[in-house]
Amino acid sequence: MPLHTGGVSAPYLYFTDDRLSHAELSAARLDGDVVEIGEGFMPADAVETTALRALSLRPLARPGLALTHGSAAWVHGVRPEPPTRHHLQRLGDRRTMFIVSARVRFRDGRMPPEHTVELAGVAVTTLERTLVDLLRADAAASRLPGRDARALLRRHPDAAEPALRLLEEAGPVGFKRPVRAWLLERAEEDGQDDVTR
Repeated sequence: MPLHTGGVSAPYLYFTDDRLSHAELSAARLDGDVVEIGEGFMPADAVETTALRALSLRPLARPGLALTHGSAAWVHGVRPEPPTRHHLQRLGDRRTMFIVSARVRFRDGRMPPEHTVELAGVAVTTLERTLVDLLRADAAASRLPGRDARALLRRHPDAAEPALRLLEEAGPVGFKRPVRAWLLERAEEDGQDDVTR
């Protein structure tokens, strides 16, 4: 019987103690029948899709929370492996109770719902919001741009311009100037590439 999570059927996704115990899933992994994906397992011969990656994080990203930063980058297919610590942010106006976990970095600031897309019933930041979040985190760590932001732009070069617009509309936020300057530089490079083609 397929797993039903939030109205989304996932016949190729297994969570511990849903249909199989942790011991059974571990044995199946050792036998090569399943591989890990997010917080669950999938058959080794199944195709790993964006929707399946999102749904595999459903145990963490319950309703009212959005996947952000590296977690969103992984769901969008930008990074090959999920982050060690997943990033979640609240969607609603009301503060929410969140159990502190070493596996999750939770931000209680409100994420505007228009900055998210729903993938398999899980809220994930849009490509442009993910890019802005990654670049701001990179600027805070004095490494602009970092690996995930560069990978996102290689895979989705058209995300730079909407990210710049989103940043312009954001009002006062931390590290806006260096991120804006970097995105403007990137947009100019893209414009020059279009002229030379």
